[in-house]
Amino acid sequence: MSLDPRYRRPDRDVGDRIVAADVAAAGEPGPGSHNLSHWIGHSPGPIAGVASVIDGDTIEIRGQRVRLNGIDAPESAQQCNDAKGFRYQCGTKSAAALDTFLTLSRPTHCTFVSWGRYRRYVGDCHRADGKSVAGWLVENGLAVDWPKYGHGNYAEQQAAKVVVWLGVF
Repeated sequence: MSLDPRYRRPDRDVGDRIVAADVAAAGEPGPGSHNLSHWIGHSPGPIAGVASVIDGDTIEIRGQRVRLNGIDAPESAQQCNDAKGFRYQCGTKSAAALDTFLTLSRPTHCTFVSWGRYRRYVGDCHRADGKSVAGWLVENGLAVDWPKYGHGNYAEQQAAKVVVWLGVF
């Protein structure tokens, strides 16, 4: 690999340029991405701020997408069947309820758990009043416990509720 001399900086050695080129070639997100730490094994610290809802189990805080640990919720455009077999927008319902819940007590605080399979920050998140975001979603039937990742942390709340996915989806 040869680097164009116009782009060489004397304050950086060749190793830095190769790492930067390799990361760019790997298809890493462009400007504004804060996710390079998983390439070098770094675990980020907690983050806090006003959360924007992406879907029922993903939020964004200060440009960082956060997948809620231990649960699964419908995707934004996902449809489900109700108890009578009628289709409805369960993904929209879950996301809208999460947005309302987060708005009632700001900021949202998330503690890093791991990097997800889509290179997303996976975290345990709580509102300013200490209420667990994932726990609330499961308690209210808007998400399900995902034992593979959450080790059954929300199984008790799920057993007591009828979940948003009542039929085939």
